[in-house]
Amino acid sequence: MRFTLSEDQNEIKRTARDLLAARAGTAALREHAEAGRYDDALWKQLGELGWPGIAIAEEHGGQGLGLVELCVLAEELGYACATVPFMGSALAALALEAAGETEWLPRLASGEARGAFGAADGLIPDAPGADVVVVVDAEGNGTLVEPGAVETVVSIDSTRRYGRVTTPEGRPLGDLCAALGRALVVVSAELVGVSQRALDMSVAYVKERKQFGVPVGSFQAVQHRAAQMLLDTEGGRSATFFAAWTADAEPERLASAAAMAKAWTSDRARDATASAIQLHGGIGFTWEADVHWLFKRAQLDAHFLGSAATHRARISALVAAARATTTA
Repeated sequence: MRFTLSEDQNEIKRTARDLLAARAGTAALREHAEAGRYDDALWKQLGELGWPGIAIAEEHGGQGLGLVELCVLAEELGYACATVPFMGSALAALALEAAGETEWLPRLASGEARGAFGAADGLIPDAPGADVVVVVDAEGNGTLVEPGAVETVVSIDSTRRYGRVTTPEGRPLGDLCAALGRALVVVSAELVGVSQRALDMSVAYVKERKQFGVPVGSFQAVQHRAAQMLLDTEGGRSATFFAAWTADAEPERLASAAAMAKAWTSDRARDATASAIQLHGGIGFTWEADVHWLFKRAQLDAHFLGSAATHRARISALVAAARATTTA
């Protein structure tokens, strides 16, 4: 396996970082989040670039790349905390392709249609206003439900619209466990991006903020907290991109790898964004400080498709099953 991104994958990352820095800066984030709406102009541009369908087969209107490339984009969108319905559309497309439901794929891949994917009993990102909604139950069985079954839910994360499915009946899609595993990895990638942005903002701040005539970044306690944020972020990145690699190269390892990635990033992104607020001092607790957008996104993502505790239990069950098979 590769331990670094390829040249092409790095080019995707650089292009995404530059585009989002120019189009989805903090001013745009604040404008759309405070208004409670998505950035439709940015979403249209991302659709024209084929981002929502980057991991969908070319015959279905996608770019035919892998989960690693999708995670590269998810990390950068998390870094920008972008106000676009990318997560829901990309995950819905993955689920529908896995189920052999191809009707919606070209429109989802181009951004013309919006999708949503989530647990039948939880909050679903990007569900309000979605054209196609896929839910999964605790056993990983999928259902294509009517968009009218979505009830809008107001959450602390105003950078994204959330909903809950009130009546999860609809067209059965069968076993979507593999698609669910891929979805967990994509969410983990977004959490890595959120963590990285929190770290970068914090390091920049403690270099400039002075107390007693010196930057607060020179204080050992501040350095320790920043070092822990770096560990949290890099650990999540390693786990996430390993899981993304297994999805395309060794799918039999995806279930455990995805659970490990989501367990790590769910806890550590919450820790990293909370530490960012602390390192920003008194200003970090105010509405004017942009770190609170990251903290709120991390809180919702951490529980999306299962908390860290849920996935640690899943890892234990998978390990126990594997040992039982080996000793039998």
